[in-house]
Amino acid sequence: MNNPARIFVINPGSTSTKIAVYENDKPIWMTGVHHSIAELATFKRVSDQYEYRKKFILEKLEEAGIELNFDAVIGRGGLLKPLHGGVYRSNEKMRHDLINAKQDHACNLGVLLADEIAQICHCPSFTADPGVVDERWPIAKLTGLPFIKRISIFHALNSKALAHKYAASIGKKYEDLNLIVSHMGGGISVGAHLKGSVVDVNNAFDGDGPFSPERAGTLPAAQLVDLCFSGKYTQEEIKKLISGKGGLMAYVGSNNMIDISLKAEQGEEPYKTAVEAMMYNIAKYIGSMYVTLRGKVDAIILTGGICFDDYCMGLLKPQIDYLAPIVMMPGENELESLAYNALGALKGTLPVQEYTGEGID
Repeated sequence: MNNPARIFVINPGSTSTKIAVYENDKPIWMTGVHHSIAELATFKRVSDQYEYRKKFILEKLEEAGIELNFDAVIGRGGLLKPLHGGVYRSNEKMRHDLINAKQDHACNLGVLLADEIAQICHCPSFTADPGVVDERWPIAKLTGLPFIKRISIFHALNSKALAHKYAASIGKKYEDLNLIVSHMGGGISVGAHLKGSVVDVNNAFDGDGPFSPERAGTLPAAQLVDLCFSGKYTQEEIKKLISGKGGLMAYVGSNNMIDISLKAEQGEEPYKTAVEAMMYNIAKYIGSMYVTLRGKVDAIILTGGICFDDYCMGLLKPQIDYLAPIVMMPGENELESLAYNALGALKGTLPVQEYTGEGID
């Protein structure tokens, strides 16, 4: 491609919609909005927000004078059937599975929105590395009960894109390296990347791992069972405690890491102990992935919004810096990661896969 590729990127979040136009890997325009809780409350299901979010996107493009003339449109991946990592072309099976997804989350709208705009532009529509990427070893999926398997839902998009980016920065391929990548935001995932595959990772959405600003992480099983049958909570309330009102939210009543970290650094309780415990748990999970990779780790990549916090990083780094070199790549980087994957698909440097919906056992 002689002219720079024009790529439109769509990233719908729980309470936000972020969009950007890239020329190759350079952002030339981006905007976003945090939708008010009152507005979103008018929709019974997140999937009902489709027309509302589409209207916002088209209005913003019109206001900026940007024509619907793109070489590709890429949307954040949704909660599809488990699949291998990489770039996927939007197809009918993918649209069907997102419309009928068991878990109702805003990320399910990304592909649907991208696909409609791509049809207007007569260009391809892609997604890449949705949160359900599953490349784990079979033994990493088993628990102590054969009818309960560990599920893979994590920050696959950001984790894999930054792993590719780091590899390129040192003149190597992602498939040549062993990396531990920890994404630290509202949820926290820690994955072992073995020669291009995430062979083990925690379920950062509603499963296991370190507790985070708003998720409970791994909990003692017997005590959780007692809580479920205590009569104090409904099933939905228990699920909300696990994901949404758990972690730091449960300890200090907030998930605002700027305020929490400031109070913790000043020694105020329970902020100080809660933050120290969270960073300790992250370090433990990083250590467990070091064992997964049998001590052969080229780098530990730290990413996500918490990486901007010097106090938190000051707690974490001394607990892990003897394992492998630490590489700081802060921020969520989702728009950039999506654009990177779309560009690779257009240039042919990244293979484009077809979604079958068959899942992975």
